[in-house]
Amino acid sequence: MQQTTLITMTPEAVRRLKEFMDEQGMPDAYLRVFVAPGGCSGLQYGMALEESAEEDDFTFEIDGVRVIVDPFSATYLEGAEIDYVNSLMGGGFTVHNPNAVATCACGHSFDAGGNAGTAQGCGCGGGW
Repeated sequence: MQQTTLITMTPEAVRRLKEFMDEQGMPDAYLRVFVAPGGCSGLQYGMALEESAEEDDFTFEIDGVRVIVDPFSATYLEGAEIDYVNSLMGGGFTVHNPNAVATCACGHSFDAGGNAGTAQGCGCGGGW
């Protein structure tokens, strides 16, 4: 495991995430933040709760939330900020990413400049 802070979170995102983790009965879980091929812009964001980190993961803590990021995703996520946004269509987590050169209208996928070939249909249905 590598210790380094790759991303940040707004206070609202931390609060909402802790509430979600408590509701799931996983208050001590790690939040895995990742990037995968797909989405309408080529890459899409994902988050999942996990019990443990892999050996090559980057691990860090943000206001009591333990976060893990795999090496592939770290390339695309360094400097990003996770926020929680309420809108007329509902609330959800969103990623503000300085590495993205283009983003999907719903904010769930992005293009980092060389991955448009992996773009797929949007299918955006709200927040995480």
